[in-house]
Amino acid sequence: MTYKEVLDNARNNMGALCKSCVICDGRACKNTIPGPGAKGVGDVAIRNYDKWQELRLNMDTLTDVKSADTQFTIFDKKFELPVFAGPVGAVAMHYGDRYDDRTYNDILVRACKDAGIAAFTGDGTDPLVMQGATAAIKSAGGIGIPTIKPWNIDTIKEKAALVNASDAFAVAMDVDAAGLPFLKNMNPPAGAKSVSELKEIIALFDKPFIVKGIMTPKAACKAMDAGAAAIVVSNHGGRVLGETPSTAEVLKEIKDVVGLKMKVFVDGGIRTGADVFKALAIGADAVIIARPFVNMVYGAEDAGVKVYVDKLKGELADTMLMCGAGSLYDIKRDMIFGL
Repeated sequence: MTYKEVLDNARNNMGALCKSCVICDGRACKNTIPGPGAKGVGDVAIRNYDKWQELRLNMDTLTDVKSADTQFTIFDKKFELPVFAGPVGAVAMHYGDRYDDRTYNDILVRACKDAGIAAFTGDGTDPLVMQGATAAIKSAGGIGIPTIKPWNIDTIKEKAALVNASDAFAVAMDVDAAGLPFLKNMNPPAGAKSVSELKEIIALFDKPFIVKGIMTPKAACKAMDAGAAAIVVSNHGGRVLGETPSTAEVLKEIKDVVGLKMKVFVDGGIRTGADVFKALAIGADAVIIARPFVNMVYGAEDAGVKVYVDKLKGELADTMLMCGAGSLYDIKRDMIFGL
């Protein structure tokens, strides 16, 4: 199957809210929540996409680079490229009832592993969501990253037991989900975490901890102080707060502050292998892509995921060759224009 054919199939399988656009830039869905859109006027998802496009590539073929190696290693695991499928929750509500969170995660985790990458899984108020996600990751030999919402500590402890038993090679918490209304209504309350609270949470896990939802150098330093092994520069696709900058706009400053002290992931509007290259050039170790993977699952399940991963790998390798980078370590900031 081709990428276009998978998208065509996805349109037939989606609900009414996601349009399975050829260019997933946040415009057609804008502020549709429920749905894949962004909060408020809906411009953050659009800004995320646009800012990557404003960065251009510095071509240089006067080199001795003849091949491009896209392989990537993190936390002692090797992958075909530095791309992860992002965590998505409440898929039936946002994308259509062909799948629920359990069946979606089953497909995504398996398909990503088979394609040579790994998936972050989502979380929900229903305990079965995390139970299913961790079971899928365990079945995949631990190749997956469960993502926990910033619940109250008792709920986190329950989920930590599932995560630690799953053999997952890392765990994440999307602290930016503090902006989701259903968390604020919990009793005891869930939401924002202090550094000391985050430190207590990280101590519950026997694996590297990733803090997702970092948009400032100050927040990155807080995550580092709490003991996080990695951060994700992310504004939750614009879904928790309107009028934020894009991730492309803040990545450089955050990377310059944390340096090599922790791993840095970035998400938000990254859609092609060229976008992946730009993120790596600024300083990210890897990227996370969410909405397009939903379309791949709805369009052709495992085969759709493979089509997209192969597409990204080919685009990344081609960009590397045309910019003179033989490996991911050769990708430097001077290979992009407009930073």
